[in-house]
Amino acid sequence: MNNPPLIFPNSPILTSDRANWKNIYFAHFRQPPCEVPEHMPSQHMICMNVGKPVRLKQAVDGRDRTVDSVPGDLGIYPAYLSQHFCWDKEVEFFNLFLEPSFLDLVSYEVFGSDRLELLPHLTALFDPLIQQISLALKTSLEIDGTHSNLYADSMTYALVVHLLSRYSTNSPPTAKISKNGLSQRQQTQVFEYINVNLDRNLSLSELAAIVQLSPYHFAHLFKASTGISPHQYLIRCRVDRAKQLLILGNLSIAAVAQTVGFASQGHFTSHFKRLVGLTPKAFLRHLAVPSQLTQEH
Repeated sequence: MNNPPLIFPNSPILTSDRANWKNIYFAHFRQPPCEVPEHMPSQHMICMNVGKPVRLKQAVDGRDRTVDSVPGDLGIYPAYLSQHFCWDKEVEFFNLFLEPSFLDLVSYEVFGSDRLELLPHLTALFDPLIQQISLALKTSLEIDGTHSNLYADSMTYALVVHLLSRYSTNSPPTAKISKNGLSQRQQTQVFEYINVNLDRNLSLSELAAIVQLSPYHFAHLFKASTGISPHQYLIRCRVDRAKQLLILGNLSIAAVAQTVGFASQGHFTSHFKRLVGLTPKAFLRHLAVPSQLTQEH
């Protein structure tokens, strides 16, 4: 997704620019007291206060509203509405930007409706799921960096389905998802594709296309079949392949991390220790003493 126009004095602390996510843009800001001139963005925006309490004055689509925002509070600002903001003390916040065309696509794929429109929410809104997704996207950028497409795709679909279910015009029908999961043939196709492409920054759309499903339905059916998300499965496959390469002993730890698709050696070490119980270095040290490794597990 292209970098949306942001009219603020300070540059963002963190953005998804380099990650090149397809359907969402993330930005983390810390800004001094200022006024954001009236503008009409072409993307939907969710703003979450992650700093101190602040009094926010806002005018959206001709509606004036002043709120005393505390950490965790959210605002939802649909695209193509005139918007104007100001605040009188330092603020820190996350912005999530979504393309209207993507919401239309998910609306049709999941609910079978093309008449859902996001509604503005200018009062202090607390939504634990949106808060959790926002923080998860930030963490993914910090840890996975440019290798985070699959995780970001999954989080974005979950976010958009939630927004359409809770904060849109016309209550959508309940999304109908089969509880049977993927067929054995479909699982085999996806598993083989993932294992052949472990080093690539795979996307949810790419995996869903293998079995001719929408990304949203694919993610749900995959988890119903395996008990884990596509992203979690990919990480496990990478760690399993890394263990094989470490045992062979032909590559350094850094080279193994790169070969199996981790963004960095630190990222590799974190996931390896979480799944194996040892860091890659400790794993190598214990290879010569298999009985001790077995006892520790």
